[in-house]
Amino acid sequence: MFKNFSLFTINHGLIRQIYSLFRFYFLFCKLTITSDAPVLQSLSLGERAIVSIWHQRILAVFPYARRFSPYGPSVMISRSRDGEMVSQLFSCMHFRPVRGSSSRGGPSALSSLILDLKTHPAVHVVDGPRGPRGIIKPGLITLGQISGVPIFPISVSASRAWILNSWDRFLVPKPFSRIVISWDAPISIPKDLDSENFEQIRLEIQDRMLSFQQHQDAALGWGNLFE
Repeated sequence: MFKNFSLFTINHGLIRQIYSLFRFYFLFCKLTITSDAPVLQSLSLGERAIVSIWHQRILAVFPYARRFSPYGPSVMISRSRDGEMVSQLFSCMHFRPVRGSSSRGGPSALSSLILDLKTHPAVHVVDGPRGPRGIIKPGLITLGQISGVPIFPISVSASRAWILNSWDRFLVPKPFSRIVISWDAPISIPKDLDSENFEQIRLEIQDRMLSFQQHQDAALGWGNLFE
C-alpha cells in the first residue's frame, strides 16, 4: 500500500502538499527536547556532526528536524521508489539527500557523505533501509572514522503512538501525544582500527544507542520495541 501511495504522490506532484500535511499534523503534538545545546553550539561555530538515529523513529523526529534546516544536513536515502518520496520530503526541509543504501549504491553514497562532511553535518539512519532493526550497520563507524567528525546519537519516543507491522516496527506518534527527543554525548571514532576493534566499537555504539532509546521508551511506558 505504501509503495502505491509513494508512486501516486510522486506522479501527481503532491510532495509539497504531503509535507504541509505532516507539518499540520504535528502541530497537535507537544515536543520535549533535552541536551541539544552541545550539538547546536557546535553547528553554530561551523563545526560538523553526524547525527545517528534508528529507522523506526524517523517520522517521529520530523517536527524537530526542521530546526536544522539552516545547516543543510545531508542524509543517505535509498534509491527505491519509496526512497524517492522520502528524499523529496527531506528536500522540503532543505536537507540534502544522498541516494544509496547498503543494498544499492551504498559505497558511492557513503563516499559522497564523507566528502560532504567536510562542509556540512550529516544524518545517518543506522539500521535502514531494510534492517535488521536494532543492528547498526558498519557505515556509521566508517563515516566517523574517515571523516573524523563526532557521532551524536539521538533518541526519539512518544507518549502515545501506533506501531506499524513493518520490519522495523515503525513508530507513528498519535495526535496530542508528547514527543520526547534526547541527545547523547558525542562519540569520536579512532582513525586507526583493525577489523576486530572496528567491530568492537560498532557493538559498543549499538548497545549504547539501544540502551539510550529503551531507557527513554520505558519512561514513557513502552516495552522493548526492538524485539
